[in-house]
Amino acid sequence: MNRADFPILKERIHGQELVYLDNAATSQKPQQVLDAIVEAYSTWNSNIHRGVHHLSQVATMHHEEARKAVAQFINARESEEIVFTKGTTDAINALAFSIGELLLHEGDEVIVSGLEHHSNIVPWQMVCARKKAVLRHIPLKEDLSLDIEAFKGMLNARTKIVSVAQVSNVLGTIQPVKEIIALAHEKHIPVCIDGAQSVPHMKVDVQDLDCDFLAFSGHKMYGPTGIGVLYGKREWLDQLPPHEGGGEMINHVRWSGTTYNELPYKFEAGTPNFVGSYGLQKAMEYMEQVGLKAIEKHERELTEYCERRLGELEGVNVYAAGQQKVGVISFNISPNPLIPSSTNPFIHPLDIGTLLDQQGVAVRTGHHCAEPLINELGVQGTVRVSFGLYNEKKDIDLFIAALQKAQMMLS
Repeated sequence: MNRADFPILKERIHGQELVYLDNAATSQKPQQVLDAIVEAYSTWNSNIHRGVHHLSQVATMHHEEARKAVAQFINARESEEIVFTKGTTDAINALAFSIGELLLHEGDEVIVSGLEHHSNIVPWQMVCARKKAVLRHIPLKEDLSLDIEAFKGMLNARTKIVSVAQVSNVLGTIQPVKEIIALAHEKHIPVCIDGAQSVPHMKVDVQDLDCDFLAFSGHKMYGPTGIGVLYGKREWLDQLPPHEGGGEMINHVRWSGTTYNELPYKFEAGTPNFVGSYGLQKAMEYMEQVGLKAIEKHERELTEYCERRLGELEGVNVYAAGQQKVGVISFNISPNPLIPSSTNPFIHPLDIGTLLDQQGVAVRTGHHCAEPLINELGVQGTVRVSFGLYNEKKDIDLFIAALQKAQMMLS
């Protein structure tokens, strides 16, 4: 866990040492990834899959090696099951369109959960509106865990796909996706896992989960922006129609019609982000060098330590406190610790975030692109802290001290 590998952590914010606790939004990049991006543009930049000249061949090789590396990282059966996208949002949008074209008819149903990021809600709303299908969500229990018994009752012959996050981007709680997948598969229903908040923080094995699809982003796992992955089982990708048309995804184009390329290229229209894929490969290599189990253990320890420190403060309400989490905590805080939060409005999260920023502490505030969940909590938003492999207990101590100062100023 070498912080020196991350140049941005040396920056000072408003004259203060940077305490970066917004990793669920995006992670910082190690020097190895930054060097890879410069190397790509400096030494072998060229469009791929199309040129016979040396630079094109080298660029193509690196891009396809990155695909193989992703397949190995998540234990896909073959690299052809890896589709490069712009990120998690792009991956789920692509899947929703294609699933809609293949499977959805009027009256059919799509199931998500009450914990989802907008990226795993809105694309399904759009395709359901287009196909006159119905979007349903798994309700939450009082402790904010998913009601699996209710989910069992929701599955029926009309259910065409289930799409759920493995880790909540608001609460950090780990969802029982393996059980959800098994229950759906009993009725031959495919399942997509939103891995945006799980793949960067824990080992995700698609064969062990038996998920049909997995979406995740490079920028949340120490890689570049603009690169992501949609994993799909070959049997599904073979059936699904492409969601975009253009170059690369075609086999032959005639005025009478077009035939599509083989997997995975039929889903990758246009010039791919071959520099991003190379950067993602270097990010995965960095994570594997540190060790995925070591990363998960380290971040769980930080999460537990931070919850404990927050619990020492008066007027703090941590959501889903004590549950198994990976690197994310959401909370609100009352302005006067002598008045119970139930009778005293919380300080607005934006005010807390602004005062923390003035002290060099970067957190996230608001609804975190999960308005249905925030509405369920009955609040305007939350303050969210989230950890990466470079964070230390010292960061949490500085954050707690800054939070106490902010609470005092706003009381």
